[in-house]
Amino acid sequence: MHHNWPNETPFAITVSDKNGDILFMNNRSVATFEKYGGKELIGKSLFDCHPQAASEKLRDMLQGQYVNAYTIEKEGVKKLIYQSPWFENGEFAGYVELSLILPSEMPHFVRKP
Repeated sequence: MHHNWPNETPFAITVSDKNGDILFMNNRSVATFEKYGGKELIGKSLFDCHPQAASEKLRDMLQGQYVNAYTIEKEGVKKLIYQSPWFENGEFAGYVELSLILPSEMPHFVRKP
């Protein structure tokens, strides 16, 4: 059974391999990076798509295999960027990046056990 849910999500999903080459971009990711090549970025290196400081961070992430999460604001749009290693058969396989648009005001709840 083939599922197309990644292309139906309202957030960008970008997947790279352990060398930093882009394996997959959902429709939102393609649209987000349209001015940089969109779908043509699949198969390209993430290192070619980022400035030096970000490339150095990416190299560290690929070696250390840790989660990198932060918020950004561009042109008045706030986003949560969540970059996580993914694994195949227990072996490090690369990174998945989720980019979600955040509302300007968002409630925060602290749950108690």
